[in-house]
Amino acid sequence: MLIALILACMLPEIILLAADFGLMGSPRWRPLAYQYGAFWAGLLHGWRPNFAAQPITMFLTHAFLHTGPLHLIGNMLALAALGQAILERHGAGRFLLVYIAAALGGGAAFGLLSYSAVPMVGASGAIFGLAGAQLVWRWQDQLAAGLRRLQSLAELCGGMVGLVVINLLMWWIQGGLVAWQTHLGGTLIGAIVAALRPVQRPILANIRS
Repeated sequence: MLIALILACMLPEIILLAADFGLMGSPRWRPLAYQYGAFWAGLLHGWRPNFAAQPITMFLTHAFLHTGPLHLIGNMLALAALGQAILERHGAGRFLLVYIAAALGGGAAFGLLSYSAVPMVGASGAIFGLAGAQLVWRWQDQLAAGLRRLQSLAELCGGMVGLVVINLLMWWIQGGLVAWQTHLGGTLIGAIVAALRPVQRPILANIRS
């Protein structure tokens, strides 16, 4: 499942990259892909869509488009690391639920908090959601294993702060061209979904840092 998801994210970029270099199609494919598949905050604030369902479909399609190979590779490395850990520990159902919910939540946060005319693309909102969920599940495991409630809560809060710091660093390094709203929304939704779908039989030996 993880491999299939990674391939689904890679395929659009491979096709668009080939089009960029004139190996197939047209260099116009990339701007067209963004025009029809990226998340445009303006579509939630009165802009006219290219097709009737676009203000709905963009909540998911944006997560399968990237700005280029470096953006794609960075996201896929993070997805592979987090996804494998979650699949092994929590199964395909929870993994897919968190991933899709975080992708939708990341788009929603971008739409609510941004009035940018620049389109938003990338799987990072969903990936931050996986990270948020993993922190919550780790906290649940620690409580079930008898760790003191205050100590486990402090670790959970520390992990969340760490994700915020990572987000701020990415925003600063890339000159403000990072959709921090998407990362924030994805993280929060991932954590909420994990809290609503707790682990039934925690195994302390499988806790991951």
